[in-house]
This record gives sequence, C-alpha cells and structure tokens, in this order.
Amino acid sequence: MMTEKPTMLDDAALRLRLKRLIVESLHLEGLAPEDIADDAPLFGEGLGLDSVDALELVVALEKEYGMPIQSHEVDKAVFASVANLADFVARMHAKDNRGALVDGQ
Repeated sequence: MMTEKPTMLDDAALRLRLKRLIVESLHLEGLAPEDIADDAPLFGEGLGLDSVDALELVVALEKEYGMPIQSHEVDKAVFASVANLADFVARMHAKDNRGALVDGQ
C-alpha cells in the first residue's frame, strides 16, 4: 500500500508540471496551471488549442523531458487532456528509463 501513495503523488506532480509547461510554452496569459482540470479537453471547446499549439507542445515536451517524440508515437488521444498527456509521458519515461519526471523525484 505504501507504493500507491508515491505513485499518486508523482502523478499529481507530473500533471501539475505538464500544466505549467502548457501555460508557459504556449504563452497562455491569464490562465493559471491550477485552473486546468486534469480531464478537461485541451483542444476545441476546452483550452482551444490548435495544431500549431500541438507542435509547440511536442517540442516543449522533448526539451523538458529530453526524449524525442516520433509522430507514430502520438495521436489525438495523447493530447486530449492533461491526464492523457501525463500517461503518455510516464509511458515514454518508463520505456526509456530516463531521469526524474518531476523535480526532486
């Protein structure tokens, strides 16, 4: 049971870090990372992101996590929400066995 709590905390920290990355890399002025719901749509009626934002977000993710992202590894579902994006980053991290996903972790 002790292994579940760090996973939940890691997941929450990763989601917050991704929200900050979205706000900062896409220059979403007037929007706080905490205002983005984990399951809120990032495109369309959600945050209103578009295909250019998706490309910028891929570049930001590659820089932030030091992992190349190939076009065949992502689809619309990955960018549907912060929760989906966090799952994708965690899978890529596990696959590549890279360093910490969140600061101090």
